[in-house]
Amino acid sequence: MTDDTTAGKPERFTFDFDPRFAPLLSVLGIRPDTAGVLVGPGTLRVRFGPWVTETPLANVSGVETTGPYSPFRAIGVHVSLADRGLTFATSARKGLCVRFHEPIRGGEPFGLLRHPGLTVTVADPAGLAEKLSRRL
Repeated sequence: MTDDTTAGKPERFTFDFDPRFAPLLSVLGIRPDTAGVLVGPGTLRVRFGPWVTETPLANVSGVETTGPYSPFRAIGVHVSLADRGLTFATSARKGLCVRFHEPIRGGEPFGLLRHPGLTVTVADPAGLAEKLSRRL
């Protein structure tokens, strides 16, 4: 029996772009063609315009659907002051918070700050949660 999160073709999850914020995000280089979540084989890779983070699927410790959010606190790239969690958001509707065993890099270019969680506002948070949960 094979685990489909580690074998075969990677699955791509697109971000849920709110049209109100798409022009602003585009100026930052964040567009549907430059933003997405890729799962497999054995890796979780998230690209959000110029920001990229990658970690082994074995590093995922949990997932939780979250939202809705305040647009002013969510849209774009944010680091939580409370827990250092990283957010890549293109809408305020809902997203998926992915927790890690070992904190990941991704919010700043030098990799000095590590993030215990990453929230992404993908179009199918339930589908991404299911895909990652198979690994837990």
